[in-house]
Amino acid sequence: MPLRRIALSEFRPIGRGIARPEDVVALRDGRVYASHHAGGVAEIAPDGGLRVIGGKAGAPNGINMDAKGCIIIANFGIYDGVAGPLERLDLTTGEREILVSTIGGRALTSCNYPVIDRAGNIWCSHSTFAKTWPEALDRRTDGFIFVYRPDGSSEIVAEGLRFANGMALSADEQFLYCTQTSNADVLRFPVLPGAKLGKAERYGPRLGIVFGMKVNPRLKLPSLITRYLGYTDGIGFDAEQNLWVTLPAAHKIVAITPAGKIFTIAHDPNGDLLRSPTNISWGGPDLRTLYVGNLAADYVLAAPSPVAGQEMLHHL
Repeated sequence: MPLRRIALSEFRPIGRGIARPEDVVALRDGRVYASHHAGGVAEIAPDGGLRVIGGKAGAPNGINMDAKGCIIIANFGIYDGVAGPLERLDLTTGEREILVSTIGGRALTSCNYPVIDRAGNIWCSHSTFAKTWPEALDRRTDGFIFVYRPDGSSEIVAEGLRFANGMALSADEQFLYCTQTSNADVLRFPVLPGAKLGKAERYGPRLGIVFGMKVNPRLKLPSLITRYLGYTDGIGFDAEQNLWVTLPAAHKIVAITPAGKIFTIAHDPNGDLLRSPTNISWGGPDLRTLYVGNLAADYVLAAPSPVAGQEMLHHL
């Protein structure tokens, strides 16, 4: 199926009342989980009700599900000025277990997004060691990617990134993709034996402009300006290998096609409904329901997707 634009009228808010719903995990059976600032995750019931799982600790950011049905949480603790480790949440007991809290002798502060391969390796981006996250949007290069292996070992596998953010694996798991928020682009890394990464290359073009300075996240800019902002955030592949990218400052979702072209999926110039979209996921029996996390809203958006999503570990 070809890509097509999703009209704003096709999006419907679900799970109202979620605090900072940065990311979504959606299953084939209809279960939907969103990161929840007041706990670990919030499960969104079919009627829109919420069930909070896990206690409050930092700022759950990117989330994914492992082969055992646990939620892996990248804790963006810098948002609250606290530690930001990589965690695992047991959906049955609500227990939050810290998997990685330090790297190279430094405490993790801004774990951003985790993705899990079929071998059980957890790849996680860490955005910055700045004191506050807006400071790191000055294009500093202290972002990195680390891996947590099934044997319990962990190490940095890529560094020197400009606010490392959303990540995705190709269908064959030969490449790992990561956005650089303050560079308005996406990087592609070859995945090497031993859960290591090769040299990065840019994937697709830059997706807009960035200011190259500390940004005030509360500053309201007119749509004439925001439509050109390229601060990249979450990414995900559909079944036809289009890489969908959220642009929260522009209130926009675009896709990079396999040919490297840019296609606009959805755009809400004033951010009235699609309010700072941060991550996209697919769920439902045929993976044709799109879910969008919205950082500046208290809900997740759902819409019919023109293309099915790529199968993730929790869809298999």
